[in-house]
Amino acid sequence: MFTPRRLLAGSAALLLTACNGAAPPVESANRHYGDIAFEPCTLTTPYAGNNVQAQCARLDVAENPDAPEGRKIALNLAWLPATSEGAATADPVFFLAGGPGQAAVEAWPSIDAAFAEVRKQRHIILVDQRGTGQSHPLSCVDAEGNNAYGDIADAGEEANRRFAQRCAERLDADTRFYTTTDAVRDLDIVRQALGAETINLVGGSYGTRVAQQYAMRYRQHTRAIVIDGVVPNALALGSEHARNLDEALAMQFQRCQQLPACADRFGSDLREQLRSLMQRLAQQPQPVEYRDPSSGQLKQGTLDVGSVAGLTRMFSYAPQAAALLPLVLNEADQGRYAPLMALAQMLQNQLGDQFMHGMQLSVICAEDADLLQSNPADGDTVLGDSMNVLLKAQCSVWPSGRRPDDFHEPLRSEVPALLLSGELDPVTPPRYGDQVVRFLPNGRHLTLRGQGHGTFAVGCVPKLMGRFLESADAKALDAACLDTLDYVPPFTSFNGWEP
Repeated sequence: MFTPRRLLAGSAALLLTACNGAAPPVESANRHYGDIAFEPCTLTTPYAGNNVQAQCARLDVAENPDAPEGRKIALNLAWLPATSEGAATADPVFFLAGGPGQAAVEAWPSIDAAFAEVRKQRHIILVDQRGTGQSHPLSCVDAEGNNAYGDIADAGEEANRRFAQRCAERLDADTRFYTTTDAVRDLDIVRQALGAETINLVGGSYGTRVAQQYAMRYRQHTRAIVIDGVVPNALALGSEHARNLDEALAMQFQRCQQLPACADRFGSDLREQLRSLMQRLAQQPQPVEYRDPSSGQLKQGTLDVGSVAGLTRMFSYAPQAAALLPLVLNEADQGRYAPLMALAQMLQNQLGDQFMHGMQLSVICAEDADLLQSNPADGDTVLGDSMNVLLKAQCSVWPSGRRPDDFHEPLRSEVPALLLSGELDPVTPPRYGDQVVRFLPNGRHLTLRGQGHGTFAVGCVPKLMGRFLESADAKALDAACLDTLDYVPPFTSFNGWEP
């Protein structure tokens, strides 16, 4: 989900046709899947230690769907063949990445292991959504030529407007045609080229919006959906991030207070400690000497309120990272800023290049910006109202498309659906999944105790996904295996949590 850069550092075979559904052998040679010619490739990312062998291809589509003879853009595709002989491969699985702005092909190595059960029986198709990854990326760059994701050093509304305008002018793209609706049309073009009559959709975070929109527009071609970290169609992206984070932090901090060792170590009001720290840094950012987490070298930096807000938000996404929050925030509250600064820098290094800010603006400015409202109640939250202000400023000058009239209507469908939420998710809380499943009579919503944003790899979820995508019956799943999930205890020192 959307996270400005300063708040980060300072948040898609082979002769498979609709006629016969025959599965080709899995060997590393050039092959066709339907009408698409693939060749062997290796999927890799600097943020995951594993490499994934796949088949890759490019598929040209019209940038403007109403001008099919006009400019073409090439979609970057990857195909991971099913691993079992005799697999039921007539209905491939399309994986939809988050963001908006993340690329499916680049994101895949980090989650590949979670789909081992799914791949036993299903081909996986990855499509870098237009504007991301290697599908005509819409990247905005800063003064140093680096990918700029989010705002520009808290420079204010006018500077952000100028930044967005310069980015749009420099892009070799008509940014009006990089919306979710355009991406959904691309997915169906890929489906047709593969020769698949129906497909399964698995989406995380913003990818859950794409999955729901595809199921709305192409009901007859949607076999089943799995959506994790659910974004309701009705939601304006960015509008509730501040509220959601503070609610998640309240639950996480409450868990600390229920543990004697944590309460004794950090006191009775972690939220007040965080508020006090942010107030001091807002008044006077602190120069910090810290050890760079990538190189190990000593560096000089400045810790500001945005760094704290971003680290607090992003660490709250995953329980293992959230376990560090009380400790690093307490250290900073005591004037020891180096651990927090090092972690904030690590976040910026790892996340800054994974998202295309231009694509994100094309999505949000067309689909959500006019619905964003300032909320005075956000003033005392960790994130405040900065997202709304930033987005509205940039969208005021961004050339954007239009959304369908029914875009924000709920998905009302008989499609089999498995919905997943983390109990402590700071961006797409479980109430969103509850909201969506009400209109899906063949849907089931599972909330995972003690978990955050993104649960594909948690516990027995990989097996449940595999079983669901075979049966297409979410209500028949035996999900008792999730009962063993528990909370991750907070760290009380840098040696780890209490035994």
